[in-house]
Amino acid sequence: MSETLLDTLADGQWHSGEALALTAGITRAGLAKRVDKLRELGLDVEARQGLGYRLSQPLERLNAARLQQQAASGLRVAVVDSTDSTNRQLLDAPAAQDPQALFAEYQTAGRGRRGRAWRSPYGANIYLSFAWSFAAWPPQLTALPLSVGVACAQALHDVGCTRVQLKWPNDLWVDKRKLGGILIEHRGEAGGACRVVVGIGLNVAMSGTQADGIDQAWISLNQAIGANVSRNTLAVALLDRLHGVLSRFEYEGFAPFAAQWSALDLTRDQPVQISGTPALDGIARGVDEIGALIVESNGERRAVHSGDVSLRLVQ
Repeated sequence: MSETLLDTLADGQWHSGEALALTAGITRAGLAKRVDKLRELGLDVEARQGLGYRLSQPLERLNAARLQQQAASGLRVAVVDSTDSTNRQLLDAPAAQDPQALFAEYQTAGRGRRGRAWRSPYGANIYLSFAWSFAAWPPQLTALPLSVGVACAQALHDVGCTRVQLKWPNDLWVDKRKLGGILIEHRGEAGGACRVVVGIGLNVAMSGTQADGIDQAWISLNQAIGANVSRNTLAVALLDRLHGVLSRFEYEGFAPFAAQWSALDLTRDQPVQISGTPALDGIARGVDEIGALIVESNGERRAVHSGDVSLRLVQ
């Protein structure tokens, strides 16, 4: 990728092809190839005769030095331009370096829950993984995704997104559209130490062109707020809130976050459908102390654990 070209286009203004090629010391044909490379990364580069090239919206790259400077003491923070998956990278990283956080501008193999692909256009969103080592296996580990959801909601509130809600077990929604998701992977044995990698993907400035092919209703943070949000400011807020929640969860479990999660619960007292074996239709009645969803069906209340199930609101 040509960083010089990207930095020039980052302002979202029109730049003539002649000037861009001259600055880069390449031919117009060479410039066209570099523009194609940017598009392969998911960047929405517009071209118009007589005007040249521009990004459909300004681009703000993450500043690793700023993030590290504003991170909690002892937290290692890194930013990479491109990787297959931030979660996979931290799963392979030495646990001795925990807590550590990794951001990527672009992912080639981003993953969501149940192995789904996660759309990761360059510089449009937040792709973050946060690794944490617990000295002992937390007794309420199944509720960790809910606690992390609270941390993400707090960070979003910090940057002005006050309408965010949490959809069990690991999605963030605004106005009945998906804003982001959480994927937690862990290693360890019950009774011993436990290491978790918390993956977070948040739509920040993704355009309709970049989201082409997404098969569910989605929204970007900029759309939700009606203004452009600094990705660096959001990244700092996420690091701060995640560090705080994980620090407390290690010793206090889900209890300190249960009331906050309940207040943000998108599905509480709503008709829902649970796919799985067996399938279940009913009314969502919140969650229990270990993060299981309580569903009332035919006069009985059942606890549904995340596993291989999917929850859908009945419209």
